Amino acid sequence: MRVLVTGGAGFIGSAFCRHLVAVGAERVVNVDKLTYAGNLASLRALADAPNYVFHRLDIADAPALLQLMRAERVDKVVHLAAESHVDRSIDGPAAFVETNVVGTFRLLSAALDYWRGLAGAAAEDFRFHHVSTDEVFGDLAADDAPFTEATPYAPRSPYSASKAASDHFVRAWHATYGLPVVLTNCSNNYGPFHFPEKLIPLVILSALHEEPLPVYGDGANVRDWLFVEDHARALELVMTRGDTGETYAVGARAERSNLQVVHAICDLLDARRPLPGGQSHRELIVFVEDRPGHDRRYAIDPSRLERELGWRPEESFESGLARTVDWYLQNAWWWRPLRESRYKGERLGKLEVQRR
Repeated sequence: MRVLVTGGAGFIGSAFCRHLVAVGAERVVNVDKLTYAGNLASLRALADAPNYVFHRLDIADAPALLQLMRAERVDKVVHLAAESHVDRSIDGPAAFVETNVVGTFRLLSAALDYWRGLAGAAAEDFRFHHVSTDEVFGDLAADDAPFTEATPYAPRSPYSASKAASDHFVRAWHATYGLPVVLTNCSNNYGPFHFPEKLIPLVILSALHEEPLPVYGDGANVRDWLFVEDHARALELVMTRGDTGETYAVGARAERSNLQVVHAICDLLDARRPLPGGQSHRELIVFVEDRPGHDRRYAIDPSRLERELGWRPEESFESGLARTVDWYLQNAWWWRPLRESRYKGERLGKLEVQRR
């Protein structure tokens, strides 16, 4: 495998790059613009890997991407580069349109030109793997069946709308031009190297600093939680064995409300890093004004991925969350610079904190 990964310095992208190197891919070419959430420190373990290389490039630069694909003779493109934080999409949707829609279009243009220049087995083996989200499917009621590959699209935020648009462009390039594509829609990821503004790392790091633990609304919003290393294994399977033109839903059947997640983190930290005087970290929880259009529930049915490609998550939510908490306790070298320079106070400064 000679794989070009876009967004490989991000959370899921870096996990996928580490996975590909570990399984012995012939070449892993990481392309990332290094915006706020891109962090080369997440790839420190690959610094001396002979089968890994990093290029700082914007996915909107189609000529440079085409040149790189030809120079590296890639046979797979895995597209993970995206603006992905819902709150940021509400505050500034333009960047999401530029990266997720326009950027995907230009990357598709480069990939199509590259693929058309291939012949024989090289053309047959090429795949463009587009990585998307369950948020494009909209909101689920408490008693609704989980999302499947056949669920109609109903995005409700600027972020999910931009990802839905990119999904449609990828499918259109397959139907119109014959570009061999596969798609995946995943549930909420968590694990090591997760950017500190996301729920799980935000709660862990705020708790370690004995700061308020913000929970939107009443904390009843439900997500299906997927350990990032399990997701990386799923991506490899779909990239190499998925049927061209098809979509695969990736989830771990691990639905938890936001408040349940926060409680679980607090309980793990109570055991590992007790607060003075026997206080529980749960006492740091504060409920904050809900964000606009906050979907109440997401859930993924991964039956097709399980049935056709034999994938199963190796981590339960409990084991994966324990691994995640332990990683943050042991790796302040990674998160402290982010928290102190680019991130500290940015999101909390915009929230109206109300104790209940």
